[in-house]
Amino acid sequence: MIPVSSWMTTPVITVEVVDSIARARRLMAEHRINQLPVLDQGKLVGIVTDRDLRDAYPTSLVIDRTKEIDRFAETYTVEEVMTHNVITVRPQTSLETAVRLLRRHRIGSLPVVEKGELVGIITRSNALDFVLSGQRLKTTSPQRRRKKKPLKRTRS
Repeated sequence: MIPVSSWMTTPVITVEVVDSIARARRLMAEHRINQLPVLDQGKLVGIVTDRDLRDAYPTSLVIDRTKEIDRFAETYTVEEVMTHNVITVRPQTSLETAVRLLRRHRIGSLPVVEKGELVGIITRSNALDFVLSGQRLKTTSPQRRRKKKPLKRTRS
């Protein structure tokens, strides 16, 4: 079994609940990431994604209103747009289990928590890095494969 701790990203870039959505957007752009765990006094309370931020920003169809949009973004906090019920994993969770959770819930990342403390984050990019490394998962469950039906031969 390959543990999440072998492929998770550390240290984790985070935001606080009181940070503005403008700050979250800047951090995502600067670090080229799509998700930020949200902390409140050091405890994980949510996650904010690039999609959350896009949905929160007003449309910028009028180009000459960018300053107004920037001012708007400084007035809204991450807490107002974040996802509150975060699915997490532990460092010893298998990478296979984490990838299945990412796929089942159609999410981009899972914060890694140990004893109530955020210790890492596992992302779809981490999973792709694993695949590109050439390593293989030692699966614990049998692979479901469809049996192919034999082809019927027709006489012409």
